[in-house]
Amino acid sequence: MEEKHMQSVLISLLRKDNVCLWMEPFSSDHHKIQELAHKYVAATEFTLEEVISTLESIRADTSRKDEGNKQFKETAVASLQLHLPKTAEVLMHSKRKVHLQTKLDITVQELKKRISEFWIKTLQFFLRKILSPGKRLDEQNVKNNSKIMVLVLSSEQVKNELREEEEKKRQQDEGLQRTHKGFQILSERDGSEDPTTTPFLEIADQKGNPLQIPDSERKALILAMGLHEKGRALMKKRNHSAALSHLVQADEQFNKCNSALLNTVDNYAVLQLDVVWCYQALQQLDCLNDARQRLERAEECFKRCYGEQQSRLQQIKGHTGGEDVLFLRLYLLQSLLAYFDGNKNQALNKFKIVEDLYGQLCLDPEKMGLLMTLGFSEQDARLGLRACRGDVVAAERLISQRKKEKKELKEQEREKRRRRLQDINTLVELGFSKRDAAKALHQTRGDVDKAYGVLLDGAEAQHSNRQKKLDELLEMGFQVDMADSALRIMGDDVVQATQMLLDNQGVVPPDLLSPSPPSSSSEEPSTSSDSTASGSSRLDEDLVSEVLEDIPRHEEDYLDVTLDEEKELMVQIRSYLEKQSSSSG
Repeated sequence: MEEKHMQSVLISLLRKDNVCLWMEPFSSDHHKIQELAHKYVAATEFTLEEVISTLESIRADTSRKDEGNKQFKETAVASLQLHLPKTAEVLMHSKRKVHLQTKLDITVQELKKRISEFWIKTLQFFLRKILSPGKRLDEQNVKNNSKIMVLVLSSEQVKNELREEEEKKRQQDEGLQRTHKGFQILSERDGSEDPTTTPFLEIADQKGNPLQIPDSERKALILAMGLHEKGRALMKKRNHSAALSHLVQADEQFNKCNSALLNTVDNYAVLQLDVVWCYQALQQLDCLNDARQRLERAEECFKRCYGEQQSRLQQIKGHTGGEDVLFLRLYLLQSLLAYFDGNKNQALNKFKIVEDLYGQLCLDPEKMGLLMTLGFSEQDARLGLRACRGDVVAAERLISQRKKEKKELKEQEREKRRRRLQDINTLVELGFSKRDAAKALHQTRGDVDKAYGVLLDGAEAQHSNRQKKLDELLEMGFQVDMADSALRIMGDDVVQATQMLLDNQGVVPPDLLSPSPPSSSSEEPSTSSDSTASGSSRLDEDLVSEVLEDIPRHEEDYLDVTLDEEKELMVQIRSYLEKQSSSSG
C-alpha cells in the first residue's frame, strides 16, 4: 500500500509539471531522473532513494505499456504482468514481477506449459478469480497489460485451499443466480394474482404510497433493489466478495431505469457507497478509478435527493440525523482514496469531518438502555436516537409515531387486499375466471365497473373471433358440431383443426371427444407434464420465499450500522496519516 501511495503522489506531481518519463530526455538519461528526484524530495515526505526508485519504476512501466500497446495493435500480441510467489525469487533472479508476451487466444493450460519450460510445473493463475485451465485467456477477461497472480501448488494444503476457493466461487455464482431468478419472478408479477396467496412487490415512496412507474422500469427497479438487499445481507456477514457480485448486478439493473427516477430516491447512491465499501474491504486497489467515480455519483445523488443542507430530507421526514451514517462512510472512503491519490491535505480534511461525525453518531449506552426498557428494540432505539441526535424524549416520540404509522399502513394494506379479493369474487360470480378477473382489476386500478367492461369486451371479442374461425370450417363443408369440437380440442387453431378433420374424413375421433379409460400410455404424458409444471411452480415459490427473507423488515435498516467496521477503517487511515506526518516531520 505504501508503494501505491508513493506512486500516486509522484504521478500527481508529474502530471502537474506535464512530465512524460517515457519520452526524451528522461527515457535515456538517468541523470535527468535524479535531478527530477531532488526536486520532488522537497515536495514529499519520501527519501531521495525512494523517489528515484519509484520514478524509475513509473518510467519503466509507462515505457513498457506504450511499447506493448503499439505491439498489441500491430500484432495482437499482449503483454501480461505475472506476479510470482516468494518461492520463485531465486529462480527468477529475485524478481517477483515478470512480463510475458503472448497471444490471448491460447488456453490457460498452454500458458502454464510455456512458463513451465523455464520455471516450475505446479501452477495456478488468478485474475480476481481462479482462471480455468481449459478456457482461453480472452474468454476469461484477460486483456493486454492484465496483471495475473501465479501460485505454486507445492503442497496438499495449498491444493485443498484452492479447491475450497473454487467451491466457494461455485456456490457464490449459484447463489447469485438463485437471487436473480427469485427477484425476476417477483418483478414479473403484475398484481393480477390472488392477493391472499401470491407475494407481490410494489415500489412505494417514503410514506408508503405506491409509485406509478412504467412496467419495464418497475421490473428493473425491483430486481435492482432485491439484488442490493441480498448484497447488503452478505456485507453484514462480512462476505464482501459474494456481496460485491450481487451489488454489481444491482448496478446494471439500476442503470436500466430512467435517470429522473434515480434522482428522486437515495437507493442508487447507497449502492455506489456499498460497492466502494466492498472494494476497500477486499483491498482491490486496482479499482481506485472506478471507486472515485462511484463516490462522485453517490455524493451528487445525495445532494439531489436530500437537497442543499438536507433541506428536502428535513421537509419529508422531519429529521436528518439518521442519514449521517451514510455521509460518515462517504467521507471515510473519500479520505482513503485521497490518501492513495497522494492528496495529503484532502485526506486530512475529510478525516477530520469523519471524526466529528463519528463522535456524534456514537450513542450513549444509558440512553440506549432507557429506550429498550420501554419495550423498543435495539434497532429502533439506535435509529431513533441518531435521527434525533441523542435526544431521548424526541427519540421515544419518533419511534412511537413510526410504529403507529406502520400499523396504519398495514391496516390499509390489509383492507386493500380484502377489497381486492371481494371484487375478484364479485366478477367470478358473474361468470369470469378468477385469474381474468384479477388481471382486469389490476388493469383498471381496482375499478370493478371498468374491469367488468374490460372482461365483457374481451369475452365478446373472443366469441366473435371464434365464430369467424368456426365459419371458416363450415365454409369448407364440415358439420357444425364436428367443427366446434375440433376447434375446442386444438385450442382454436384453425389450421390444426382443419388438418384433424381432413385426416379423419370430417369427423373428430371418438377417443378425443370423451376421456379414455385409464391406461399408462394415455395418462403418462399428462401426468409427466403436470408433474413438471407443479415442480416448476414449487421451485419458483421456493426461490421467492428465499429472496424475500433478505428484505429487511425495517424500512431504515440500511441506516442501522454499529460503526464497528467504520472504526476499524478509521484506525487504519489514522495510522497512514500519522506515519506520513512523522516521515515529513
